[in-house]
Amino acid sequence: MDALLALDQGTSSSRALVFDRSGRLLAVAQRELTQHFPQPGWVEHDADEIWADQIECAREAVAKAGVRPAAIGITNQRETVVLWDRRTGAPLHKALVWQDRRTADFCEALKAQGLEPRVRALTGLVLDPYFSATKLRWLLDNVAGARERAASGELAFGTVDSWLLWKLTGGKVHATDVSNASRTLLFDIHRGDWSDELLALFDIPRALLPEVRPSAGVFGRAEEFGVPIAGIAGDQQAALFGQAALSPGQAKNTYGTGCFLLMHTGAEARTSTQGLVTTRAAQVGAQAQYALEGSVFVGGAVVQWLRDGLKAIGGSGEVQALAGSVPDAGGVMFVPAFAGLGAPYWRPDARGALLGLTRGTTQAHIARAALESIAFQSAAVLAAMNADVGERERLTELRVDGGASANDLLMQFQADLLGIPVLRPRVIETTGLGAALLAGIGAGVYGSAAEVGSIWQLDRAFEPRMSRDEAGARLAQWDRAVRQVLAP
Repeated sequence: MDALLALDQGTSSSRALVFDRSGRLLAVAQRELTQHFPQPGWVEHDADEIWADQIECAREAVAKAGVRPAAIGITNQRETVVLWDRRTGAPLHKALVWQDRRTADFCEALKAQGLEPRVRALTGLVLDPYFSATKLRWLLDNVAGARERAASGELAFGTVDSWLLWKLTGGKVHATDVSNASRTLLFDIHRGDWSDELLALFDIPRALLPEVRPSAGVFGRAEEFGVPIAGIAGDQQAALFGQAALSPGQAKNTYGTGCFLLMHTGAEARTSTQGLVTTRAAQVGAQAQYALEGSVFVGGAVVQWLRDGLKAIGGSGEVQALAGSVPDAGGVMFVPAFAGLGAPYWRPDARGALLGLTRGTTQAHIARAALESIAFQSAAVLAAMNADVGERERLTELRVDGGASANDLLMQFQADLLGIPVLRPRVIETTGLGAALLAGIGAGVYGSAAEVGSIWQLDRAFEPRMSRDEAGARLAQWDRAVRQVLAP
């Protein structure tokens, strides 16, 4: 059996999944990842914990499946920065997570110097703490001796994929793929290489950087399993691939810790005028592929907050029943800007707010407003995307995946707001599936991207039920809530 092992290292957990050749999930193992919040707005992970959890999950999933994988694919939380010693493999500091906002002032200073247009022209991205470069600079400036050691070639930088690849290969391979490189603010997405201009701007030594390769191909050999690591892609690009959204105009939204809506634009790097970013899609072969992306910083994380912060639920699985126990949110609007607001607003200074509270407000109303906030934020991103591509190319359907896509109440509300069908596939683990399929192509299990496109199968289509007038009124209510949050 040509089984494929996907390592899916996310913000909330580390997972390993084994798929057969037809895309059927054979086994899964998962470990929740410890979140560290040393100061307000700072978010860190322990890179050693990431590795220990991920390798244990891989062992467990392979044992459960009872098969030897033909290849391994890696997909990962993007933008998160790991800095480690090349000789010992020891991290110099906890990993700075994509949600971390400690470099917001530095980003604002660069904007004030008028540098954002040039940075955007090279990278497709905006100047925001979300992306890797300013986090890496912070580590070099704040870890004793790091800058000098980096310049002498003693240290290695990587996003989480590079860290896992390094560990899996026993320190033999320091590489990444184009999709992850394109999220660093250091990569010229048009030339397909690290930019000396950007390295100088952020004061990053080139000696730190991994080699950049296409997403499908043999990166190295996993020492413990004795099989090739043959596919790597950032989690959202992997999900786009796993959703078989391989042609211009196809789009997906992943409902994870955050929400990430990507539209494939083919070989054309489309520039957004609506607050979206341009990014590299997963690449098979020599031809570069691009996507428009809008990122919502707090999606499923709002459910974690209901569980851990508000103590409204005992487990994440309880939220649908609690939210569904009331017919609506009772006028409550929840803007979950715990880590600022992402696309299309890009306001790292924004903070969360609960609006419209009355004496009649219950935990159920807040839970429903929390779920609805995920759909509202995604609808704002999709509206920006439609404005970018124009009437002729506007989306006619949205493919969905990620843990929260299993929530029927949320998916129906999303379809109602958007006014288009929301399509949930049989396999909602499309991030892991995408990594597995890329590895299958890289290892020769599949002949082409077109061959894996036929694996996608529909589970359920959520058709809009809400009138467009009512949907418009609800979206206007959301816009008013956001304006209140953004007001000086």
